[in-house]
Amino acid sequence: TPEVDAELILMSAKLWKNLGISTDVRLEINNLGNEESRKLYSDALVDFLNKQKSLLDEDTLRKLTENPLRILDSKSERIQELLKEAPLIDDFIDGQSIEHHNSLLAILDEANIDYIVNPLLVRGLDYYNQTVFEWKTNLLGSQDTILGGGRYDKLVEELGGKSCSAVGFSLGLERLILLLEEQEKVKDFEELNIFFISFSEKAAQKAIMYSEDLRDEFPRLTIRTNLGVESANSQFKKADKSGAKVALILGDEELKSNKISFKDLRTNTEQETLTLQELKNKLSKLFVN
Repeated sequence: TPEVDAELILMSAKLWKNLGISTDVRLEINNLGNEESRKLYSDALVDFLNKQKSLLDEDTLRKLTENPLRILDSKSERIQELLKEAPLIDDFIDGQSIEHHNSLLAILDEANIDYIVNPLLVRGLDYYNQTVFEWKTNLLGSQDTILGGGRYDKLVEELGGKSCSAVGFSLGLERLILLLEEQEKVKDFEELNIFFISFSEKAAQKAIMYSEDLRDEFPRLTIRTNLGVESANSQFKKADKSGAKVALILGDEELKSNKISFKDLRTNTEQETLTLQELKNKLSKLFVN
């Protein structure tokens, strides 16, 4: 239903708001219709471009046989100029898909989500139908899509499963991080409280368990567990650079005694070795009270 499509888009819009980058991204959306609509349009696009073959570059000629709709998001200015005369997918959309799309846009309007209807937006994979959408930015050059997704009602069936309508998206974490760094938003993230250091694979496994226990006890604490078995010097440098206030240390002696070493990284106080309960009492005084 269009409500499910809208829910995903609203969820992603909330993410941008929480990260403080709502004004740095824009939503582009399109309607691909059903499988038959997409095929009819693809055939019409191929017919149009075949008449312009002498003007096509090598990449476009390859896509013409492999996946014609991918030509629509070509980065070539010459190809984009040529596409201004190409048929539009709107002329091939079935009535049910039009109704679905209009309902979706009405929900976005009601939720005050700004969007651009982009008739050239198709996404790269053949299994999409009806809704496709992308969140883009002008701040990262040609790598402008941060998140993209849409509806793929036939995909599960094509993979051998039962007929199952579906919609989803993927998010480019590296591009998102680049955008956050570009806008100097990374520094706004919550500071790290604890850096967990471990000196063996067994200690790292135990550190994970301790970390989960501490997160259950103190949900607001931020804890990073170093899972690489590295030298003590290297791990303490990482802990210091992370900005964490506290380092927790697990080595052979701590494993034997079933204790955890505690080191305040921001004062000159001595390192202590504590039971888990003693550690919880200390963290409670340090971070909660």
